[in-house]
Amino acid sequence: MAKKEKEIKQAPVHPVLLSDIYPDHLIVLPISNRPLFPGFGMPLSFSGKKFVEVVNHAVQKHEGFLGVHFVKEFDEKDFFNSELHDIGTIVKVVKISQFSEESIQFFVQVLQRTKLVRKVQRDQYNRWEVKYLPDPKIKPDEELKAYTLAIMNSVKELIGLNPMFQEQMKLSLSRMGIENPGLLMDVIASLLTAEPDRLQELLEALDLYERSDKLLLLLKEEIEISQLQEQIQKQINEKVSKQQREYFLREQLKVIKKELGLEKDDKATEIEKIEEKIKNLKLSDEASRVIREEIEKLKILEPTSAEFQVTRAYLNVLTDLPWGLFDEAILDINKSRKILDDDHYGLQDVKQRILEYISTIIKRGKVAGSIICLVGPPGVGKTSIGKSIANALGRKFYRFSVGGMRDEAEIKGHRRTYIGAMPGKIIQSLKRTGSANPVIMLDEIDKMGASYQGDPASALLEVLDPEQNVEFLDHYLDVRFDLSNILFITTANQLDTIPRPLLDRMEIIKLSGYIMEEKVEIAKRYLIPKQRKEHGLLASEVSISDTALKHIIDGYAREAGVRNLENQVKKIMRHVTMEQAIGKKDKINVNYKNITEFLGKPIYTTEELYKKQIPGVVLGLAWTPLGGATLYIEASALKTKNPGFKQTGQLGNVMQESSEIAYSYIRSVVSGEEKFSKFFNEHFIHLHVPAGATPKDGPSAGITMALALYSLAHNKPVKKGLAMTGELTLTGRVLPIGGVKEKTIAARRVGIKELIFPKDNEKDFDDLPDYIKKGISAHFVDYFNEILDVAYIKNIN
Repeated sequence: MAKKEKEIKQAPVHPVLLSDIYPDHLIVLPISNRPLFPGFGMPLSFSGKKFVEVVNHAVQKHEGFLGVHFVKEFDEKDFFNSELHDIGTIVKVVKISQFSEESIQFFVQVLQRTKLVRKVQRDQYNRWEVKYLPDPKIKPDEELKAYTLAIMNSVKELIGLNPMFQEQMKLSLSRMGIENPGLLMDVIASLLTAEPDRLQELLEALDLYERSDKLLLLLKEEIEISQLQEQIQKQINEKVSKQQREYFLREQLKVIKKELGLEKDDKATEIEKIEEKIKNLKLSDEASRVIREEIEKLKILEPTSAEFQVTRAYLNVLTDLPWGLFDEAILDINKSRKILDDDHYGLQDVKQRILEYISTIIKRGKVAGSIICLVGPPGVGKTSIGKSIANALGRKFYRFSVGGMRDEAEIKGHRRTYIGAMPGKIIQSLKRTGSANPVIMLDEIDKMGASYQGDPASALLEVLDPEQNVEFLDHYLDVRFDLSNILFITTANQLDTIPRPLLDRMEIIKLSGYIMEEKVEIAKRYLIPKQRKEHGLLASEVSISDTALKHIIDGYAREAGVRNLENQVKKIMRHVTMEQAIGKKDKINVNYKNITEFLGKPIYTTEELYKKQIPGVVLGLAWTPLGGATLYIEASALKTKNPGFKQTGQLGNVMQESSEIAYSYIRSVVSGEEKFSKFFNEHFIHLHVPAGATPKDGPSAGITMALALYSLAHNKPVKKGLAMTGELTLTGRVLPIGGVKEKTIAARRVGIKELIFPKDNEKDFDDLPDYIKKGISAHFVDYFNEILDVAYIKNIN
């Protein structure tokens, strides 16, 4: 509906009108914001069809008279049925400003107080019988005049504090005096910002003395609020003025200094810093050209623009890189050897290969072109060896892990078009070391992933290839940087998960683990002193005997590395600090007898499950990512008319195939022996590898399984103290295996002194350090029948 406007002829307004001028019944409008006071004109606005109908009806049928009462209790379903306060006011609609189907705005003159008597149910409108409550026509006495003057003084004070009331109050007070105190009080009440309920109480105060008291109290509160507002505003203005003053002074100072040549603006300062950095760098031609172009672009950009910030950040990265800055290398191989020996005990073969590598670097004056990959179980010291190599070369060391990395941008950087773009890890490591020839370690290279964001292993091909990394191109830099002077060292627990193209670029150095004697020395030389220092203890306060260390290694930390051994030493040190905290001052000696007081019951017991050898049980040797291990192969037979063969123990596909090969081969061997030829035709064979919860796989248990089946068929146990490893073919040939060192260490750990290896692994065994081979009797075989000569004191007929 189009907006309409309707003029109503305004009736004269008198301070006190006779009640017979107004209708006895009024349509009453409920209001919820605040009550209205007589003697004041104001605009009103309502939303809703019913309000529009009621106002229009009052204008057309009742000369614009309406009752307006403040809501006492809301009716959520129908606002018109809300409970109202008895005392309200009568208003006359003077002018309808605008209205539509849903809303109406109009101006009213508030005339007089009314009191609801009873509701009249004549039509659809909210019609009430009302009683009018005019102020009494009396001449003010001295007390009422005093009240009125006090009210006017409070109003003047309020006007001085709150300019919002100034014009309205001045206009109202100029037209009224103390002769009509009731109207004066109502007009002033109309302008107060007090709570609606308190204003309703003032409206209901028919006695002028009571009304004066209530109004003075409200005015006092209004003055206090205005004073607080003025104080807050003053504090804010003072802060703003101070900040503006300081800002203008700083800007003026900048201009003065700039005019005198004492200071440059921010952009000039940034450019000067960048150019100062360039002086100390040996930039390539490409880098020099790109930096000059970016500086020229920076000069024409406004410092407030986004492009300025991006360009500045790019230039800072470019100029923070160590172009042509190299660490002075240590060229003394004997000093390098001493550093490695001081940092690590044992690992002679590993240190020898590292020294050969370092000597080549010293001879050529640059990295030899290969990438070192340190492979071994957790806790054998791969990361610490990398640090020692950096110390031995006199270079800075930086390490970051690539385990779990799935985004190739982590290696090669993000393109600068992306928000928050940054260079890759390789460039970041150069920036942080400040050297163009650091030692960078890429940890956990066997645990990289791949995703839709790319394959970081493929991105590393360029980084680790000596033929390509001379001109490594990071996506963020977009300028080639020479990585050929960096010595890259990678670490892994196993080689199977490393992509073959990446593996081809690396020189493998295996760290197989430590035997007990080495662990004891490592604990005495490094772990115990380190943990004593970290726990604030002295050598005179705690000691751990060699027998206790051996018991810890054998019963609590049997793995290939020494990380768990260090954790056990930490437990002992924490126990000692607790003893001291409760007042014990004597030196604590940890020995074989009291070790359980510190560490509890041993975690590991002997791996020898059988005190007595029985037929069908043979001890094998295995390799795991955690080092070497020993495991038993068990075979049993059940006489039945339905012969067959099954395997248990969570065997992988390769190990299952090895067991089937061993079964087929031994069956063919036994079938030629008259005494045992019917054994497999009359028995169901069950082959089991204990520790069924542990997955197992690999071909190296072939001869162990075959010997277990052979021993079962002949009902004769094998020699005690014997362990073996080797892959078996269907013709009985024994093929070579890997992990000779790890398996030998595992055998030594459980006291096995006699081992059987494939003939082709003899060279691997000969290369082992003497301290590992000491006391070990090794047999090397080409065919299975040679194993029988070792496994039995004499051949079985």
